[in-house]
Amino acid sequence: MTAGNALLRAIHQTLTNDAALTAIVGADGIRDRLLPRAKLPCVVFGEMETRDFSTATEAGEEHLLVLEIWSDGEGRRQVQEIAGLAHSMLHDAGLALEGAALVSLLQVSMRTRREPKTKFYLGEMRFRAVTE
Repeated sequence: MTAGNALLRAIHQTLTNDAALTAIVGADGIRDRLLPRAKLPCVVFGEMETRDFSTATEAGEEHLLVLEIWSDGEGRRQVQEIAGLAHSMLHDAGLALEGAALVSLLQVSMRTRREPKTKFYLGEMRFRAVTE
C-alpha cells in the first residue's frame, strides 16, 4: 500500500469512528466520491496531490488533499459544524498508517461556497500531510 492510500484509509477510519460526525452524516456519509442523488450532508474525499519530499537520508512524500463537505442546508452552518468536527479529529493528529509513518497532518485552509447549479453548500478543507 502506498503512503497516500494508507493516509486516506486512516483518515476515513478516523472520521467513520466518530459518533458525533456519523450522527450528522449517517453511517455511509463519508465516501470517496459524490454519488448522483447523494444523501446529504456528506463528506467526500476530493483531489489529492503527492510530491516527493525526500531528504538526503530519508524517503518521504508530501500529500496535499481536500475533504469536501456537501450540505443541502439553508446556510453554511452545517458545513462549518462538520468541518469543525473533522478539524478536531485530523489537525495535527497522530494517525497510524500501514507501511508508512505520518510526520505531520495540518489543515491549511477552508473555503465554503454555494454551488450555483444545485444550490448545495460545499466546504473544501485543504490538508497538508508529510509521510516517511
